[in-house]
Amino acid sequence: TECVSGCMCPDGLVLDGSGGCIPKDQCPCVHGGHFYKPGETIKVDCNTCTCNKRQWNCTDNPCKGTCTVYGNGHYMSFDGEKFDFLGDCDYILAQDFCPNNMDAGTFRIVIQNNACGKSLSICSLKITLIFEVCLELVTTEELLLEGRIQEIATDPGAEKNYKVDLRGGYIVIETNQGMNFMWDQKTTVVVHVAPSFQGKVCGLCGDFDGRSRNDFTTRGQSMEMSIQEFGNSWKITSTCSNINMTDLCADQPFKSVLGQKHCSIIKSNIFEACHSKVNPIPYYESCISDFCGCDSVGDCECFCTSVAAYSRSCSRAGVCIDWRTPAICPVFCDYYN
Repeated sequence: TECVSGCMCPDGLVLDGSGGCIPKDQCPCVHGGHFYKPGETIKVDCNTCTCNKRQWNCTDNPCKGTCTVYGNGHYMSFDGEKFDFLGDCDYILAQDFCPNNMDAGTFRIVIQNNACGKSLSICSLKITLIFEVCLELVTTEELLLEGRIQEIATDPGAEKNYKVDLRGGYIVIETNQGMNFMWDQKTTVVVHVAPSFQGKVCGLCGDFDGRSRNDFTTRGQSMEMSIQEFGNSWKITSTCSNINMTDLCADQPFKSVLGQKHCSIIKSNIFEACHSKVNPIPYYESCISDFCGCDSVGDCECFCTSVAAYSRSCSRAGVCIDWRTPAICPVFCDYYN
């Protein structure tokens, strides 16, 4: 045949993308939009992955469970189930005082949503943590950025099995048993539990058994198809009323369009490296809904909370996104440092 213009490699070699030829087993691996040479390692959650012949070989260590609550009643359970639930009662977020835990319970986290403004969107939380003593975290509508910690000790002489710390904008509580609690003093709560809690917890965060299908297990140990019924079963008291979820954007087309414009950052090329790891659509939809719930169009806190939630999920998947700018949800690191 006649000569064909172009670049070719000798048999057994392939183009490396830079004009050179290399053996196939020296081809790089790809993660988060970045290329890694054979032998290079990355950390994904609690496991280490090594690049070998274009594939990642990862360790299989049991990882801690993470449950996240953010914005206007958005939840992601320990097993990765995403759902929305609203209520104005006290609810058990997570605990190990459960029927499937043969050991003595060590913690209980109770959460209460505080609605404010005409839209009844959530703007603050009241959180109670119960260990050997009762620790109450309170934020009010007037002091959204300032947390107040009130300790109620039943036995002042008892040895504490937890420690409280302030890290950046977060209040962090860690127990000796391996439960870590983080609160941004606004509407975001993150609960981490050690692998030893697997299958031993219950509440709105689920049971951390590795299966998301049974996460909607009620307090009476029955499976519930309705998220609202599942959530209401974890009320501390049955006297407060149930709240039905409503579409906050239905009667606000202007806010909905504006929310789509702002929230599109989640689907933009800024987060492109994460899109294949964490589905951006649920976070994008939550962002728009929360934007419609803000009383003022200029209030970006609702928007920032949803974008930050997606960024945290990306980070847990091993993809770190530098998305904040002086104009978009700035954090004053110098002040916190």
